[in-house]
Amino acid sequence: DVVLSIVIATLIIPFETIAIPLLLLVSKLPWIGLDGLHWGWLNTYRVQIIPWIADGLTIFLFVQYFKGLPGELIEASRAEGASWWQVYYRVVMPLSGPVLATAAILKFLVMYNQYLWPLIVVQQENYRPVMVGLGYFFQLNVAWGEVMAYLTLITVPVLIFYLFLQRAFIASIASTGVKG
Repeated sequence: DVVLSIVIATLIIPFETIAIPLLLLVSKLPWIGLDGLHWGWLNTYRVQIIPWIADGLTIFLFVQYFKGLPGELIEASRAEGASWWQVYYRVVMPLSGPVLATAAILKFLVMYNQYLWPLIVVQQENYRPVMVGLGYFFQLNVAWGEVMAYLTLITVPVLIFYLFLQRAFIASIASTGVKG
């Protein structure tokens, strides 16, 4: 529980305090791709996605969900001779749909709405996310009708993503108040 408390405590650290150290870190990280070894993640999609996959809130959601799973399921699987790996893939993961959907929706919204981090790490236009493009869009002398049309188009992927995962998200919210 001490480690979980430390992970949750990271939620109070503002992003602006870790932006420069994180930038220095990702600018020197190696990446092994299909075309060999590369140094630095700047101007890539991975620099916008990978650092944000596991944050304090996501880890907290998964820990709380897994603590709520009945231990009898895992014990029964182990008694039947299943390895820990098989228990994970055949018992735990099939039951984890609601928490996976909740984490996916929350992470998608956070990553989709990011502005400062992509502005720092992405200089090439083809890697800029929508929100950074919106910032550049406002620098142009455009009519407000075009701006509103662009903003309407920005909401479409969020709505589609939410509608796709809505049932599992609602199941996750509904299961938080149920004691088993």
